[in-house]
Amino acid sequence: MGIRGVTAAEIAGSVRDQVASGELAPRTSLPPVRTLAAELGVNRNTVALAYRRLVEAGVAETRGRGGTVVAAVPHLAREGVGVDADCVDLAGGNPDPRLLPDILAATRRGDYSPPLYGAPAVDAGLEAWAGADFAEDIDHPFRTLVTHGAVDATERLLNAHLTRGDLVAIEDPCFLASIGTLRLNGYRTAPVGVDGAGMRPDALRAALEAGARAVVCTPRAHNPTGASLTEERAADLRAILAEHPQVLVIEDDHFSAVSARPYHRITPPSSSRWALVRSVSKFLGPDLRLALVAADAETAARLEARLSAGTTWVSRLLQHVTRELLLDPRVHELHERARELYAQRSGLLVERLHAQGIEVPHRPDGLNVWVQLDVDARAAVAALAQRGWAVRPGYLFAPDPAAHQGAIRVTSSTVTEPQAEAFAAELAAVVKELRSAAVN
Repeated sequence: MGIRGVTAAEIAGSVRDQVASGELAPRTSLPPVRTLAAELGVNRNTVALAYRRLVEAGVAETRGRGGTVVAAVPHLAREGVGVDADCVDLAGGNPDPRLLPDILAATRRGDYSPPLYGAPAVDAGLEAWAGADFAEDIDHPFRTLVTHGAVDATERLLNAHLTRGDLVAIEDPCFLASIGTLRLNGYRTAPVGVDGAGMRPDALRAALEAGARAVVCTPRAHNPTGASLTEERAADLRAILAEHPQVLVIEDDHFSAVSARPYHRITPPSSSRWALVRSVSKFLGPDLRLALVAADAETAARLEARLSAGTTWVSRLLQHVTRELLLDPRVHELHERARELYAQRSGLLVERLHAQGIEVPHRPDGLNVWVQLDVDARAAVAALAQRGWAVRPGYLFAPDPAAHQGAIRVTSSTVTEPQAEAFAAELAAVVKELRSAAVN
């Protein structure tokens, strides 16, 4: 392998050079610490420190008893991909296009003029709207910023406060992009179980006691389960987080404008680092890559530094369009309709599943329904695809891919009554067949 050096920096540098030149391919195992230390004539602690630096830099990753290997670009699952054209799409995780406003029409309204370098990073009208919106839910000082969507906000917020290897508490199961963000940035995950009322307090406490330095929580319309925090559950979580005021708390309220449930805050007044993120993708359109962020002064300053107005400000044209849409009474009416229809559709699907003997433990909010089965989800997804139905297996949404092997996520945002009736019957038939096959 030809690794050289006598100091940790030299050894790590030698490995990095070989990775860059292609001599060490992704997933190649590095020599055990004891073996390489003997070959180089150095202390084992020196090699261990070199490997730790490689892991922190994202060049290598540890696999427990599997040792240390050269890191590869991870394969990450995404929303809205891989659906067969012949299948009814109950997998995409998308909003109903018919419930989104006309973005192009909004570009032609208002007082937009192309900004130049040095212009304010945030549209004044949008900032005023967002400030008033956040003030309804936050009773202490905050600043408002704009990011390139909720995923961008979460990643920048984590990177502003954490380093590779830090532990982050996330919901289990959780949003696909959250899993990807943590993996790509080298954070360790502390899965926090979710029930119908949101994050479980006992699981959050365990994650914090294990050393989690940040918590990412979806307060309502949780993707993939559809769970929303109750007032009582939010109070329990606030009490636990109050014991850890140094932990960064990120609330991703992605479904805010069209959620059928109220927002209940988990961030306690004692938290010194926090952010509430509200993207517009689900109710104005996924192509409006924009999120509004309210944060404490220091967190806002750190986020702002990563959104320098001279390099990466969020397009003022997108901000203009968002402002015009959010101030439009017709869009408000559309949001009211969307809120009602999304709730009706998920409720309809749950009712039809119940009629077939398939229980969903809570009434979901949002675009998806989480269904726990007593058969292998991969087999169920494959069998449903053969029958013309596309859904997603639950393990994709798990921080640990070995978890949720019996769950599927069904997107209900566009489901019709005939589709709900037919799908529930097909799923019941598939489950019956798989049970029978398992017995035989």
